[in-house]
Amino acid sequence: MPKMGESIVEATILKWLKGVGDAVELDEPILEIATDKVDSEVPSPVEGTIAEILFKEEDVVEIGKVIAIIATEGEEVAPVSTPSVVETPKEAQNGKAAVVEAPVQVAKVAEPVAVSSGDRFYSPLVRSISKAEGISQAELDGIVGTGLNNRVTKADILNYIQTGRKATKVSTSQATPVAPAADVAGATTVASGQVEIVEMDRMRKLISKHMVQSWHTSPHVTSFIEVDVTNIVNWRAQNKDKFIRRYGEKITFTPIFIEAVVKALQDHPMINISVDGDRLLVKKDLNIGMAAALPDGNLIVPVIKNADQLSLAGLTKQVNDLAQRARANQLKPDEIQGGTFTVTNVGTFGNVMGTPIIPQPQVAILALGAIRKKPAVLETEYGDVIAIRQMMFLSLSYDHRVVDGSLGGSMLNTLKKYMEAFDPERGI
Repeated sequence: MPKMGESIVEATILKWLKGVGDAVELDEPILEIATDKVDSEVPSPVEGTIAEILFKEEDVVEIGKVIAIIATEGEEVAPVSTPSVVETPKEAQNGKAAVVEAPVQVAKVAEPVAVSSGDRFYSPLVRSISKAEGISQAELDGIVGTGLNNRVTKADILNYIQTGRKATKVSTSQATPVAPAADVAGATTVASGQVEIVEMDRMRKLISKHMVQSWHTSPHVTSFIEVDVTNIVNWRAQNKDKFIRRYGEKITFTPIFIEAVVKALQDHPMINISVDGDRLLVKKDLNIGMAAALPDGNLIVPVIKNADQLSLAGLTKQVNDLAQRARANQLKPDEIQGGTFTVTNVGTFGNVMGTPIIPQPQVAILALGAIRKKPAVLETEYGDVIAIRQMMFLSLSYDHRVVDGSLGGSMLNTLKKYMEAFDPERGI
């Protein structure tokens, strides 16, 4: 099991993409794993053939443990031995090999019947779900498993929960049907047909946990400011085709805004920090997280490392690459760690502003609102005039333990100045 990040100590095997006897190429994905940060594929470190798989799907494995053996060129994949005959090593006595025959065990045909806990293995994931749902051991033993050796899979227990726990609550005599022994509220909910029970997926559970943790950790304050981004909108409209021809990348507003954020953070380094007890850790690296929406509706935050060292073209490539791989579930754990400041675009959903929750251990997060045409007052040498401008709101949520209103407000005002000072004649 490879090390998938500094804080990762274990991972859950989600799916084996290869089986025993399958040939694999170097860097070809052989299994999918899940950590408390992200789901990812594990590539083969060598070219060869899968000789042995040591852990099953849904097993939780510590980092560094051997999970499979790959036979490389010149090695043979030994056939899987049966438990009927066990051979001991050759003995030197009289030059003869001693062979000990173990009693032949006839394998029973798997039947969809309840198996006691003493004969059945339950993965940590299944036990965790059963504990959270208040499922007793006897009830768990009664669930029909579709996995290997009648093993209960995640799908089995979720299906059992979603069907109102009716599958195993029928009298064993099959005489008179017995009503489910669920609580009154649960029975009413299921019977009415007006409530659908949907189990949170793994990522939603992680998001829920992290959001609650952040809210309890940091006293949140949010400041707002309105920005005129007409110069940025006009420049992008004039140069987006040229940008694609030169760099092969579609430029969105996100890298332009991140470029301005980096400049503002350089002017206000005490926003680019984290808290460790009574100590402030001022980060020299400017690693910008950008919240990306996934097809299933969840969010993930890949990180642009050392954003201050990238040009606008470099930021564009990073933004596009991370966003595409996030949607394809191909991010690596270290690509969603190490952020020092985060940007989320609530304008994508048509919202003009938002109050985002800070991703710990950072102390601030910026929300970008939707860009809209609005009448605005412009100061000119001939006096004030009203004109149609491209306007947007910025929302900065910050940890009031260490970021006061003066610092948070100054950060927003500085960012506004950089965005409004964008040169409409800038080259690409």
